[in-house]
Amino acid sequence: MDFHAYVDTAQKNVDFWRAVFRTAVIPIDLLHRAKRLKTRWHLLVLSEDWCGDAVNTVPVVARFVEDVSVLDARVLSRDKNPDLMSHHLTSRTRSIPVVVALDDAFAARGWWGPRPSKLQRWVRSDGLLLPKDERYRRTRAWYARDRGRTTHRRGRGNAGEGGACQG
Repeated sequence: MDFHAYVDTAQKNVDFWRAVFRTAVIPIDLLHRAKRLKTRWHLLVLSEDWCGDAVNTVPVVARFVEDVSVLDARVLSRDKNPDLMSHHLTSRTRSIPVVVALDDAFAARGWWGPRPSKLQRWVRSDGLLLPKDERYRRTRAWYARDRGRTTHRRGRGNAGEGGACQG
């Protein structure tokens, strides 16, 4: 499904998915670079609607894709695609979201996930000292302040660090 169809079928966080998409701002320099691409690129996004990291990053990726004509993206359920997920484990976990970049021949060229490295370092250190609800509140505040900038700037920024939504 494309992003909008995915959100239309979501059972959790629907308003939040739409709000993050609506307010996402793509850096102009990134848009200019992406619009110079000569070939088509495809993004496969592994996600689940209950995942707080996904709801904060996937809409930002979707906004970027919508603004660049040579990009397209499809969102797949992590739980319904265990074979694909098994190739993109993070610290041996099924952490999401995961964004896989495919070239115009659909060959995998890289992947990113599950959350920005800077946030992941905080979660794996100071964040672990907090109760889960407080850790999530601060994580959400970090995403709100960041507004997707780190997600766009880092690309494959933290593949392999683990620990986002594992469910």
